[in-house]
Amino acid sequence: MTADQEMNITPELLLQGYASGVFPMSESMDDPDIFWVDPQMRGIFPLDDFHVSRSLTRKIKRAGYQVTIDQRFEEVVRACADRDETWINAEIFDLYTQLHHLGFAHSVEVMDGDALVGGLYGVTLASAFFGESMFSHRTDASKIALTYLVARLNYGGFTLLDTQFQTDHLESLGAREITRDDYRDLLAKALEVSADFYKLPLDVQPSEVLHLSSHTS
Repeated sequence: MTADQEMNITPELLLQGYASGVFPMSESMDDPDIFWVDPQMRGIFPLDDFHVSRSLTRKIKRAGYQVTIDQRFEEVVRACADRDETWINAEIFDLYTQLHHLGFAHSVEVMDGDALVGGLYGVTLASAFFGESMFSHRTDASKIALTYLVARLNYGGFTLLDTQFQTDHLESLGAREITRDDYRDLLAKALEVSADFYKLPLDVQPSEVLHLSSHTS
């Protein structure tokens, strides 16, 4: 559904949208307008069936990268928007930055020394995590970020990981599509359960990350 272009979208309204099952997008970085999206089919990750390939398992075990949480949120969002086609315009960037400062938007960063090489960001409400976007400047860096996210969500008691849309890439990692009605049922249940995004220690070992992210293929 399309939002009234004159509507002033605030962080509070944005959270209400997520709680109602919709999320905002723009047509492009240069388009000032924002519209609400309510897909008929929704992508989700079952948190007990995330697929970690053997090659990704080996890469995580080598611990060649450092993974941090909420350290470079704005840089992650900018990197996600730095592509030929993006739905992240200036207002969306500002709204999610505000949500981050309010404690509702989070980032996972994959670091090679001081260089940000991959990551993702999303929004939390109760035990739901609404994934917004991810990027990778090194092979598998976004997959590493996602694996660490799934481990964190499982450890923290989350019940829903929303990917918005299904893609072949996400499907290969275990994502699947469900109907709008089924999604809203899962969302309603997730909003009744409390969860803690910070419960997993920051110095978690790669072996524990792999254990918490579950299924290896």
